[in-house]
Amino acid sequence: MDFFISNAYAQAAGGSGGSLLGFLPLVLMLVVFYFLMIRPQQKRMKEHTAMVAALKKGDEVVTNGGLGGTITKVGDAYMMMRVADNVEVSVQKAAVAALLPSGTLKDI
Repeated sequence: MDFFISNAYAQAAGGSGGSLLGFLPLVLMLVVFYFLMIRPQQKRMKEHTAMVAALKKGDEVVTNGGLGGTITKVGDAYMMMRVADNVEVSVQKAAVAALLPSGTLKDI
């Protein structure tokens, strides 16, 4: 009956080259993760910060909640935005999602 059971032999001890080769996939995954996720996110954050810093009166913007309007007053952290005739709302500057081309919101 011994012919059904194969013998199990221990592997030879690995040297230092084997342990360095074990870290190579981890290092490669970290490099790919950096270039595919972290770096593009930092670029988007930098562009958004520059756009928010450049907001001025008369710009047409859309907020993260989808509210569109024209800026009437800009403060340090907040701005006033006209969304309809005689309707102004106070919005955080960081909540601005996009700067629209002028003339986009003609109904306001």
